[in-house]
Amino acid sequence: MFELKNKDGRARRGVLHTVHGDIQTPVFMNVGTCGAIKGGVTTKELEEIKCQVELSNTYHLHIRPGDKLIHEMGGLRKFMNWKGPVLTDSGGFQVFSLSSLRKITEEGVHFASHVDGKKIFMGPEESMQIQSNLASTIAMAFDECIENPAPYDYVKKSCERTVRWLVRCKAEMERLNSLPETINKDQLLFGINQGGTYEDLRIEHMKQIAELDLPGYAIGGLAVGEETEEMYRIIDAVEPYMPENKPRYLMGVGTPCNILEAVHYGIDFFDCVMPSRNARHGNLFTWKGKINLLNEKYMKDDRPFDEGCGCPTCRNYSRAYVRHLIKAKEAVGMKLAVTHNLYFYNDLTEKIREALDGGYFESFYQKYIKILGERCED
Repeated sequence: MFELKNKDGRARRGVLHTVHGDIQTPVFMNVGTCGAIKGGVTTKELEEIKCQVELSNTYHLHIRPGDKLIHEMGGLRKFMNWKGPVLTDSGGFQVFSLSSLRKITEEGVHFASHVDGKKIFMGPEESMQIQSNLASTIAMAFDECIENPAPYDYVKKSCERTVRWLVRCKAEMERLNSLPETINKDQLLFGINQGGTYEDLRIEHMKQIAELDLPGYAIGGLAVGEETEEMYRIIDAVEPYMPENKPRYLMGVGTPCNILEAVHYGIDFFDCVMPSRNARHGNLFTWKGKINLLNEKYMKDDRPFDEGCGCPTCRNYSRAYVRHLIKAKEAVGMKLAVTHNLYFYNDLTEKIREALDGGYFESFYQKYIKILGERCED
């Protein structure tokens, strides 16, 4: 299912074979929370900007339009008209962010919808059922997302409960995949490593969930406010205990430099709302560093965002024009900026794969880790 093609140090080049097509790794998954990219990028346009995997949110799609409706429409991929793989997260992060509206029990979580206040219960079985209705390629396990920092004893108990929930997720997915009405009977389950910023809890939890022999594993609960070096410290500690023959996913990360660094540590999958969110406010990524398009110096700049970029925006429009559109609050300006940033992230991971294939990843890493996080001065 996962083919590890080669390594350069800890960095890995692989391919995950799925029922909906191959995923070349390392890969950045483009985030379409409610079944669409914020910023007006269509699924047909996602194909044009090198997107391999679209990611949607179980909680939000369950709230509206409803996972049962999407099942009736033939599953999320058909509903969206997206031909490639889809990953759905379990809804756990969103549920646990509703701290004033939820109650955790061994069975699951009771909470109120952020839309209309309707009372909802979600546990491992319910999350798997919703994701089965969505018929995604990859479903994420239902886990507890704790705050950082959190008391050691609470994090330990939370990890133990997350293991028990993962066992239930696996059993329920096996049941669902055997049903005749299930759209995707080859749905894959990824487990999620938790443990806050405690290395011993992270390692022990990773050992326990690795024993379940799942198709893939994620590191969750990072990039939620802790220092960047703390995140790298945990990745460094956990990675040796992640099965080498399974894909590894760092959830919710991050900047281009975060991705480069995490690949260097041995991570394969990434997702983050940052490229689309930043773009909507005029903050763009280029191969020469970051640009704040709203700066006055770009008012008459007739160059593309990045002269070496092949995205539809850079091929056709200037910095000055898109800057004007964003400042005038014209929707097309946000769309053009989002298109560029998503293309950049997809292009970044493609170039990382090329570097791994060509045996020059270390030099690529050393060059761009110094550039991509800095302000572009041209």
